[in-house]
Amino acid sequence: MSHPSTTTTPRPQECDDGGTDALRARIDSIDTALLALWRERSGLSQQVGRARVAGGGTRLVLSRERQILARFKAALGEDGVAFALLLLRAGRGPL
Repeated sequence: MSHPSTTTTPRPQECDDGGTDALRARIDSIDTALLALWRERSGLSQQVGRARVAGGGTRLVLSRERQILARFKAALGEDGVAFALLLLRAGRGPL
């Protein structure tokens, strides 16, 4: 019985065309910082929610969320709204 030969074509080496490696390294660094900020913001938001509930208030304040959504929309357009919604959910959990 004959088996079809399986050969792999080597992928061409990516070449650094004018500093892309350095740019990608900077992007990776920014991503690392964004993830750290995401976690910090989420933790702070959860602390605020717990403090509000402990003080007899509600877990979230819709007027505050609207302010955040408006700020992100003004800065980034509709993508900013999507981003802000993810941030808000990470801090308070789903509604």
